[in-house]
Amino acid sequence: MKAIYKLINKQLDKNESFVLATILKKSGSAPREEGTKMLIRKDFSIGGTIGGGISEAMTIKLAVKVFENGEYIIEDFVMSNKDAAQSGMICGGDISVLLEYVDCSDSRTVDIYKKAIELKHGSTDFVMITKLSGDNRRIKGSDKWICTETGFYGTENEEVREVAKHIREDFAGTRIKVWSVGKEMYIIEPFFDIESVYIYGAGHVAQKIADITKKLGFYTVVMDDREEFANRERFKTADEVRVIQSFNNLGNYDIIDDNSYIIIVTRGHAYDKDVLAQMLRTDAKYIGMIGSMSKRDYIYNSILNEGFTPDDLKRVHCPIGLNIYAQTPEEIAVSIAAELIKVKRGSQNERR
Repeated sequence: MKAIYKLINKQLDKNESFVLATILKKSGSAPREEGTKMLIRKDFSIGGTIGGGISEAMTIKLAVKVFENGEYIIEDFVMSNKDAAQSGMICGGDISVLLEYVDCSDSRTVDIYKKAIELKHGSTDFVMITKLSGDNRRIKGSDKWICTETGFYGTENEEVREVAKHIREDFAGTRIKVWSVGKEMYIIEPFFDIESVYIYGAGHVAQKIADITKKLGFYTVVMDDREEFANRERFKTADEVRVIQSFNNLGNYDIIDDNSYIIIVTRGHAYDKDVLAQMLRTDAKYIGMIGSMSKRDYIYNSILNEGFTPDDLKRVHCPIGLNIYAQTPEEIAVSIAAELIKVKRGSQNERR
């Protein structure tokens, strides 16, 4: 989520208004989670992704109308498995998307987003409150507020105080939702500084890794191009299980930021190399790749031939995990989890 706020900050600094698309609800096997955002610029280039396919293409098309009249749209997309297959995706699923116009000429809009960016930069958890009015479908800066555990930003009124009270009753448990107060609707949207693990590959080792990382408190995402491996039956504890088209084109990975930990455990050298090349272009805090020294050297040579530098490769932990002479999938998962903890706690101690 930090990544999307970097893009928002760039737009604000350039004084270029944009449309922000947010997934409010999802069901089925939709590829992205609630709260996922995509920024759409006036030239219809994008930052971030809400999952690709027909839903994303239609969202970009709807942005034309939002740019024209400045009014928000909430659109429901229903995609069957057949629809998904025709658009090049694997599974269907339903999502509800909010498209809102962010007007950079509105000083209060700029102020509220700058405050959000400041809080994100400081790793402060907060909840954004957005009023959706049926009478006036334009969302201005005066229709947004920020609530932290101890602070509040924006002009308060009785309704908003009630919303803030509701949020603080279980601040840490806040989930994105639309909440009604009287005749008005409010989007309650948490922005918590969550550390995420992205596991590329869904084999036996990945299963054990996902179980441990979830227990350690990481938001855990598993990805593979084989539906028979990347599914809920095999990954019951993961937060997200995604079936991707291929490892050599992971698409828009703006979501990978300095709170992201990358674990590369695909089924072959070529796939590992494809994922590694893409992840080296991100700000990931940790990149680990499974394999022997000889496999590592082979992949590193290929990567260097693609224009990467030895300094780039210093970011990579390979062989992955702490050296505890692990042999079984369970032991390998423990060694990897231990290395994640070492990186996580090490960076925290360095800041002290």
